[in-house]
Amino acid sequence: MSLNLTQVNAELKDKSPAEIIAWAISLAKNPVITTNFRPYEVAILKAVTDVQKDIKVIWCDTGYNTMQTYKHAEDIIEKLNLNIHLYTPKQTAAHRNVVLGVPSVEDPKHVLFTEQVKLEPFSRAMKEHQPDVWFTNLRKGQTAFRNSIDIVSQSKDGVVKVSPFYNWTDEQLDTYLVEQNLPNEFTYFDPTKVESNRECGLHI
Repeated sequence: MSLNLTQVNAELKDKSPAEIIAWAISLAKNPVITTNFRPYEVAILKAVTDVQKDIKVIWCDTGYNTMQTYKHAEDIIEKLNLNIHLYTPKQTAAHRNVVLGVPSVEDPKHVLFTEQVKLEPFSRAMKEHQPDVWFTNLRKGQTAFRNSIDIVSQSKDGVVKVSPFYNWTDEQLDTYLVEQNLPNEFTYFDPTKVESNRECGLHI
């Protein structure tokens, strides 16, 4: 799909998330959402499924989520009746803990760890589903890289990446979740990032 990203982002700048999602769905032949059920993720799951109920929701589970995150995920999957497609690493967390452990971000082995628990399952999912539009909940202010991408961007393999809540603050999302009667969960851990302002490589 060929888009003039500068023009598209200028046109969408003042649109609501619902309007942005409707625009993207109108272009898409095979859209997907990716999720890890981190804080505020329920907002995009609700907003996108309000427009296309049966959209494929790709969950790449690292195997290292907190108990609270898993409970939150099950609650949201049931509440929104999500069309979940689950992808996990090829090696269990228990096995990996013996042979590799969870390396610190300074450890050279952390690159291999990230590849195993996040990048490989994600690549496998995208290869199997071949989406043309990919909804994410990336937002301005999360990382330096995310500050540079805008509402609509394109991945290196040409998939149109749409972040409907890109310009929203936590406070705006808090209000949205209250209005929609949706739960949030902050007890979340991503072993590939550790610090919230790091990128894991999924979106670059």
